[in-house]
Amino acid sequence: MKVCLSIVLAGLTLCFALAAPATSRAATALTAADVVQKAVERGQQDQQGTVPDFTYRKLTLTEELDNAGKVKERREKVYEVAYRGGLSHASLLQVNGHAPSEADLKQQSDNEMSLRQLTGEAKSARGDNRENFLTTELAARFDFKLLGQTNLNGRTAYAISFQPKNPLPPVHRLVDRLLNQLSGTLWIDADEFEVARAEVSLRSEVNLLGGIVGSLKKLTYTLERTRIADGVWFSTLSRGEFQGRKLLDPTHIKTKSQSVHFHRLAMDGVIVKATEG
Repeated sequence: MKVCLSIVLAGLTLCFALAAPATSRAATALTAADVVQKAVERGQQDQQGTVPDFTYRKLTLTEELDNAGKVKERREKVYEVAYRGGLSHASLLQVNGHAPSEADLKQQSDNEMSLRQLTGEAKSARGDNRENFLTTELAARFDFKLLGQTNLNGRTAYAISFQPKNPLPPVHRLVDRLLNQLSGTLWIDADEFEVARAEVSLRSEVNLLGGIVGSLKKLTYTLERTRIADGVWFSTLSRGEFQGRKLLDPTHIKTKSQSVHFHRLAMDGVIVKATEG
């Protein structure tokens, strides 16, 4: 009986010993909200000038398809992008292999104005914050769920799904109506808490200005971000497909964007380091 009691006591001691570290790990494990908050904070740090200045080339392809899915218009554009002080400024260099015309430059200006109206952002001569899309305001509109950890490009990342809060957040701008119908998955780097990948899709149709201007029936978008240098991440590849209606005409558009040839700049704008990409 004494032997049996000793074995039981030893077993209980071992169980408590094994349980203690597990409880400690559970107490310190990050939740989806924790990971997203760290990613938001990381983005805020980047906007404060902690990321070095860079220049790079951005190549975009836009294809407009007909009802049969065949390409009826194809536009290739090349931009020179300057990233300084946490803001990006894109200059149009080429359209379909040629220097941009006055009409091309006007269209780019009109597109930028439309985007600012959609998002409610004020115009800035210094550029936009396209690299910091996971803001406090945006994160507050969604519920997040931790799916687990995975290996992404040789680095550990948290996979986190997201969907709009229920009830839906209030609509103050046109973009809010769109955000209320988006869901998808984020992959956030486990060491530096930068968004490494995002997949976004539209849950249901969105009408623009009550359906008078048009509607968006389908949206799928994938974004990949790459670690260019220690603690420095940039969006390097994106693909999107959009289907809907513009006024009375159906629209079907596919897009692809790739960023290459990253060069780090010194204070005076001189290239101090070239990064492959």
